[in-house]
Amino acid sequence: MKITLIRYAIVSGFLFIFGLSSGCVNQSGDDVNQANDNDYQSGDDVNQSGEDRYQSGEEDANSTNSAENKGMSEKEWKSVFDGKTLGDWKVTDYAGKGEVSFDENGSLVLGMGIELTGVHLPGGGDYPNIDYEIALQAKREQGGDFFCGLTFPYSDSNATLILGGWGGALVGISSIDDFDASENETGDVYVFEENRWYDVRLRVTEAKLEAWIDDKKIIDCEVGNRKISMRSGEVELAAPLGLCSYATTGVIRKMRIRKLTH
Repeated sequence: MKITLIRYAIVSGFLFIFGLSSGCVNQSGDDVNQANDNDYQSGDDVNQSGEDRYQSGEEDANSTNSAENKGMSEKEWKSVFDGKTLGDWKVTDYAGKGEVSFDENGSLVLGMGIELTGVHLPGGGDYPNIDYEIALQAKREQGGDFFCGLTFPYSDSNATLILGGWGGALVGISSIDDFDASENETGDVYVFEENRWYDVRLRVTEAKLEAWIDDKKIIDCEVGNRKISMRSGEVELAAPLGLCSYATTGVIRKMRIRKLTH
Protein backbone atom coordinates (compact mmCIF):
# COMPACT_ATOMS: atom_id res chain seq x y z
CA MET A 1 0.00 0.00 0.00
CA LYS A 2 2.83 2.41 0.90
CA ILE A 3 4.57 1.64 -2.39
CA THR A 4 1.39 2.31 -4.37
CA LEU A 5 0.85 5.64 -2.63
CA ILE A 6 4.45 6.67 -3.27
CA ARG A 7 4.12 5.79 -6.97
CA TYR A 8 0.84 7.72 -7.09
CA ALA A 9 2.49 10.78 -5.54
CA ILE A 10 5.48 10.62 -7.88
CA VAL A 11 3.25 10.36 -10.94
CA SER A 12 1.12 13.27 -9.73
CA GLY A 13 4.25 15.38 -9.29
CA PHE A 14 5.46 14.57 -12.82
CA LEU A 15 2.09 15.46 -14.26
CA PHE A 16 1.92 18.80 -12.47
CA ILE A 17 5.38 19.82 -13.70
CA PHE A 18 4.77 18.76 -17.31
CA GLY A 19 1.33 20.37 -17.30
CA LEU A 20 2.87 23.78 -16.70
CA SER A 21 4.58 23.72 -20.10
CA SER A 22 2.11 21.53 -21.96
CA GLY A 23 2.08 21.22 -25.72
CA CYS A 24 -0.90 18.91 -25.26
CA VAL A 25 -3.94 19.67 -23.18
CA ASN A 26 -5.20 17.08 -20.73
CA GLN A 27 -8.78 17.99 -19.99
CA SER A 28 -9.72 15.62 -17.21
CA GLY A 29 -8.17 16.82 -13.94
CA ASP A 30 -10.28 17.23 -10.85
CA ASP A 31 -13.55 17.73 -12.75
CA VAL A 32 -13.33 14.26 -14.29
CA ASN A 33 -12.97 12.58 -10.96
CA GLN A 34 -15.64 14.83 -9.47
CA ALA A 35 -17.98 13.79 -12.26
CA ASN A 36 -16.96 10.21 -11.60
CA ASP A 37 -17.94 10.58 -7.94
CA ASN A 38 -21.22 12.34 -8.68
CA ASP A 39 -22.43 10.17 -11.52
CA TYR A 40 -21.55 6.73 -10.22
CA GLN A 41 -22.61 6.36 -6.61
CA SER A 42 -23.90 2.83 -7.10
CA GLY A 43 -22.04 -0.06 -8.71
CA ASP A 44 -25.28 -1.57 -10.03
CA ASP A 45 -26.39 1.78 -11.46
CA VAL A 46 -23.01 2.20 -13.13
CA ASN A 47 -23.17 -1.05 -15.05
CA GLN A 48 -26.78 -0.46 -16.02
CA SER A 49 -25.96 3.04 -17.29
CA GLY A 50 -23.12 1.60 -19.36
CA GLU A 51 -25.53 -0.86 -20.94
CA ASP A 52 -28.12 1.86 -21.57
CA ARG A 53 -25.62 4.17 -23.26
CA TYR A 54 -24.57 1.48 -25.69
CA GLN A 55 -27.82 -0.28 -26.56
CA SER A 56 -27.50 1.28 -30.01
CA GLY A 57 -23.71 0.97 -30.12
CA GLU A 58 -22.42 3.55 -32.52
CA GLU A 59 -25.16 6.18 -32.08
CA ASP A 60 -23.63 7.86 -29.03
CA ALA A 61 -20.19 8.15 -30.59
CA ASN A 62 -21.68 9.47 -33.82
CA SER A 63 -23.63 12.22 -32.08
CA THR A 64 -20.71 13.29 -29.88
CA ASN A 65 -18.18 13.40 -32.68
CA SER A 66 -20.29 15.12 -35.33
CA ALA A 67 -19.71 18.62 -33.97
CA GLU A 68 -15.99 18.07 -33.41
CA ASN A 69 -14.70 16.62 -36.67
CA LYS A 70 -14.36 20.02 -38.33
CA GLY A 71 -14.54 19.02 -41.96
CA MET A 72 -14.00 15.30 -41.41
CA SER A 73 -16.72 12.92 -42.58
CA GLU A 74 -17.29 9.58 -40.89
CA LYS A 75 -17.40 6.14 -42.45
CA GLU A 76 -19.42 3.34 -40.87
CA TRP A 77 -18.02 1.58 -37.83
CA LYS A 78 -16.42 -1.84 -38.34
CA SER A 79 -16.62 -4.30 -35.45
CA VAL A 80 -13.26 -5.83 -34.54
CA PHE A 81 -14.22 -9.07 -32.75
CA ASP A 82 -17.16 -11.44 -33.22
CA GLY A 83 -17.25 -12.36 -29.52
CA LYS A 84 -16.24 -15.97 -30.19
CA THR A 85 -12.83 -16.12 -31.86
CA LEU A 86 -9.82 -13.88 -32.37
CA GLY A 87 -10.04 -14.22 -36.15
CA ASP A 88 -6.82 -12.82 -37.62
CA TRP A 89 -5.70 -11.52 -34.23
CA LYS A 90 -3.04 -13.42 -32.29
CA VAL A 91 -2.29 -13.89 -28.61
CA THR A 92 0.86 -11.83 -28.06
CA ASP A 93 3.82 -13.87 -26.88
CA TYR A 94 4.57 -11.96 -23.69
CA ALA A 95 6.67 -13.73 -21.07
CA GLY A 96 4.49 -14.74 -18.11
CA LYS A 97 1.26 -13.86 -19.92
CA GLY A 98 -2.15 -14.76 -18.51
CA GLU A 99 -4.98 -16.56 -20.28
CA VAL A 100 -6.82 -14.88 -23.17
CA SER A 101 -10.44 -15.90 -23.73
CA PHE A 102 -13.96 -14.76 -24.55
CA ASP A 103 -16.54 -14.92 -21.76
CA GLU A 104 -20.17 -16.00 -22.06
CA ASN A 105 -21.16 -12.46 -23.08
CA GLY A 106 -18.67 -12.31 -25.95
CA SER A 107 -16.25 -9.97 -24.17
CA LEU A 108 -12.50 -10.38 -24.61
CA VAL A 109 -10.84 -11.27 -21.30
CA LEU A 110 -7.14 -10.51 -20.82
CA GLY A 111 -6.36 -12.63 -17.78
CA MET A 112 -3.95 -11.51 -15.10
CA GLY A 113 -0.38 -12.48 -15.89
CA ILE A 114 2.95 -11.85 -14.24
CA GLU A 115 3.27 -8.73 -16.39
CA LEU A 116 1.72 -8.21 -19.85
CA THR A 117 -1.15 -10.18 -21.38
CA GLY A 118 -2.58 -9.21 -24.74
CA VAL A 119 -3.55 -9.73 -28.35
CA HIS A 120 -2.47 -8.02 -31.56
CA LEU A 121 -3.31 -7.90 -35.25
CA PRO A 122 -0.20 -8.68 -37.33
CA GLY A 123 0.20 -6.14 -40.09
CA GLY A 124 -2.77 -4.13 -38.86
CA GLY A 125 -5.21 -5.79 -41.26
CA ASP A 126 -7.07 -3.44 -43.59
CA TYR A 127 -7.66 -0.80 -40.92
CA PRO A 128 -6.42 2.77 -41.52
CA ASN A 129 -3.21 4.06 -39.96
CA ILE A 130 -4.23 7.75 -39.89
CA ASP A 131 -7.53 9.68 -39.78
CA TYR A 132 -9.59 7.14 -37.86
CA GLU A 133 -11.35 6.47 -34.57
CA ILE A 134 -11.39 3.48 -32.26
CA ALA A 135 -14.18 3.00 -29.71
CA LEU A 136 -14.56 0.28 -27.10
CA GLN A 137 -15.72 -0.49 -23.58
CA ALA A 138 -13.25 -1.70 -20.97
CA LYS A 139 -13.22 -2.63 -17.30
CA ARG A 140 -10.77 -3.84 -14.68
CA GLU A 141 -11.90 -7.04 -12.99
CA GLN A 142 -8.85 -7.73 -10.85
CA GLY A 143 -5.43 -6.24 -10.23
CA GLY A 144 -3.90 -2.84 -9.65
CA ASP A 145 -2.36 -1.73 -12.93
CA PHE A 146 -3.53 -0.91 -16.43
CA PHE A 147 -6.49 -2.91 -17.68
CA CYS A 148 -6.47 -1.50 -21.20
CA GLY A 149 -3.36 -0.67 -23.16
CA LEU A 150 -4.55 0.18 -26.67
CA THR A 151 -1.66 0.18 -29.15
CA PHE A 152 -2.55 2.05 -32.32
CA PRO A 153 -0.89 3.17 -35.55
CA TYR A 154 0.04 6.76 -36.25
CA SER A 155 1.12 6.86 -39.90
CA ASP A 156 4.31 4.76 -40.01
CA SER A 157 4.72 4.74 -36.24
CA ASN A 158 2.74 3.48 -33.23
CA ALA A 159 1.84 4.51 -29.70
CA THR A 160 -0.22 3.17 -26.80
CA LEU A 161 -3.16 4.69 -24.92
CA ILE A 162 -2.84 3.57 -21.29
CA LEU A 163 -5.80 3.33 -18.91
CA GLY A 164 -5.02 2.75 -15.24
CA GLY A 165 -1.25 2.36 -15.33
CA TRP A 166 1.57 3.07 -12.88
CA GLY A 167 -0.24 1.82 -9.79
CA GLY A 168 -3.76 1.86 -11.23
CA ALA A 169 -4.69 5.50 -11.74
CA LEU A 170 -2.75 6.92 -14.66
CA VAL A 171 -4.03 7.64 -18.16
CA GLY A 172 -1.98 8.92 -21.07
CA ILE A 173 -0.16 8.12 -24.30
CA SER A 174 3.19 6.34 -24.53
CA SER A 175 5.29 7.74 -26.03
CA ILE A 176 5.64 11.35 -27.13
CA ASP A 177 9.15 12.64 -27.81
CA ASP A 178 10.36 9.40 -26.14
CA PHE A 179 8.57 10.23 -22.87
CA ASP A 180 6.00 7.67 -21.74
CA ALA A 181 2.57 8.38 -20.27
CA SER A 182 3.95 8.90 -16.76
CA GLU A 183 6.42 11.50 -18.03
CA ASN A 184 4.64 13.49 -20.74
CA GLU A 185 1.82 16.00 -20.60
CA THR A 186 -0.91 13.65 -21.88
CA GLY A 187 -0.70 11.82 -18.56
CA ASP A 188 -3.19 12.42 -15.79
CA VAL A 189 -4.55 10.72 -12.68
CA TYR A 190 -7.98 9.10 -13.13
CA VAL A 191 -9.51 6.92 -10.42
CA PHE A 192 -11.05 3.80 -11.97
CA GLU A 193 -13.60 1.65 -10.18
CA GLU A 194 -13.26 -2.11 -10.31
CA ASN A 195 -15.85 -4.03 -12.35
CA ARG A 196 -17.23 -0.88 -13.97
CA TRP A 197 -17.44 -0.48 -17.73
CA TYR A 198 -15.82 2.64 -19.17
CA ASP A 199 -16.61 3.99 -22.62
CA VAL A 200 -13.33 4.74 -24.38
CA ARG A 201 -12.76 6.55 -27.65
CA LEU A 202 -9.52 7.42 -29.43
CA ARG A 203 -9.24 9.70 -32.47
CA VAL A 204 -6.05 9.73 -34.53
CA THR A 205 -5.45 12.39 -37.19
CA GLU A 206 -2.23 13.78 -38.59
CA ALA A 207 -2.68 16.94 -36.56
CA LYS A 208 -3.94 15.54 -33.26
CA LEU A 209 -4.26 12.65 -30.85
CA GLU A 210 -7.50 12.85 -28.84
CA ALA A 211 -9.10 10.55 -26.28
CA TRP A 212 -12.29 10.38 -24.25
CA ILE A 213 -13.51 8.40 -21.25
CA ASP A 214 -17.30 8.34 -20.87
CA ASP A 215 -17.57 11.22 -23.39
CA LYS A 216 -15.24 13.40 -21.31
CA LYS A 217 -12.20 14.48 -23.31
CA ILE A 218 -9.05 13.58 -21.40
CA ILE A 219 -6.39 14.11 -24.09
CA ASP A 220 -6.14 16.79 -26.76
CA CYS A 221 -2.61 16.65 -28.12
CA GLU A 222 -1.39 18.62 -31.12
CA VAL A 223 1.28 16.51 -32.78
CA GLY A 224 3.08 19.02 -34.99
CA ASN A 225 6.66 17.84 -35.42
CA ARG A 226 6.67 15.78 -32.23
CA LYS A 227 7.88 12.18 -32.24
CA ILE A 228 5.17 9.56 -31.74
CA SER A 229 6.53 6.15 -30.76
CA MET A 230 6.14 3.05 -28.61
CA ARG A 231 7.55 2.70 -25.12
CA SER A 232 10.54 0.40 -25.40
CA GLY A 233 10.12 -3.15 -24.14
CA GLU A 234 7.76 -6.09 -24.61
CA VAL A 235 4.79 -3.83 -25.26
CA GLU A 236 6.29 -3.18 -28.70
CA LEU A 237 5.05 -6.66 -29.68
CA ALA A 238 1.52 -5.18 -29.73
CA ALA A 239 2.24 -3.03 -32.80
CA PRO A 240 0.68 -1.99 -35.04
CA LEU A 241 -2.73 -2.65 -33.45
CA GLY A 242 -3.13 -4.40 -30.14
CA LEU A 243 -4.64 -4.64 -26.67
CA CYS A 244 -2.93 -5.58 -23.43
CA SER A 245 -3.15 -5.43 -19.65
CA TYR A 246 -0.42 -5.45 -17.00
CA ALA A 247 -0.64 -7.84 -14.02
CA THR A 248 -4.36 -7.17 -14.20
CA THR A 249 -7.47 -8.83 -15.58
CA GLY A 250 -8.93 -6.47 -18.17
CA VAL A 251 -12.11 -7.05 -20.16
CA ILE A 252 -12.84 -5.47 -23.54
CA ARG A 253 -16.07 -5.40 -25.54
CA LYS A 254 -17.72 -3.56 -28.44
CA MET A 255 -14.41 -2.60 -30.03
CA ARG A 256 -14.91 -0.94 -33.40
CA ILE A 257 -13.01 1.24 -35.85
CA ARG A 258 -14.06 3.79 -38.44
CA LYS A 259 -12.27 5.86 -41.04
CA LEU A 260 -12.44 9.65 -41.07
CA THR A 261 -12.12 11.40 -44.42
CA HIS A 262 -11.66 15.04 -45.38
